Amino acid sequence: MWQRIQTLYLAISLALLIALMTGTAITLNGAEGIVKIRYSELSSPYFMILLVILGIVTLLALLTFKSRILQLRLSVLGGIAAIGTQAWLAYMYFTAPDEMVFRFSAIFPLICAILDFLAARGAFMDQMMVESAYRIREAKRRSSRKNRR
Repeated sequence: MWQRIQTLYLAISLALLIALMTGTAITLNGAEGIVKIRYSELSSPYFMILLVILGIVTLLALLTFKSRILQLRLSVLGGIAAIGTQAWLAYMYFTAPDEMVFRFSAIFPLICAILDFLAARGAFMDQMMVESAYRIREAKRRSSRKNRR
């Protein structure tokens, strides 16, 4: 499991998602002082639901290392969901008042999307290598059968 590079990419992506869910999202500089707001405390609960779904898809992609095609598809799905999450964060950033300061963790979904697509590429390369080895074995079997006759 850990000898494949896509497993490392997916594990880092999952760690970034967990940090995103539990970390501080926005710092609000107001009259009361500095107020820190987490992603779970944002106005829309749908954003947290999207983060949980993205985490589950990434975890499933991490755990399906024996089925490369399923891991490939889940990684691509996770990358697309991460881009959607990043678009939502970009919308919140551009419509936020000036007192709101977004933290560095606001770009974590973009990093997760890149890592998910790299993991999908790694799973695809593994699948191509397995198919290539299968074709070589089949060609050797056919040639050895011809030589026996």
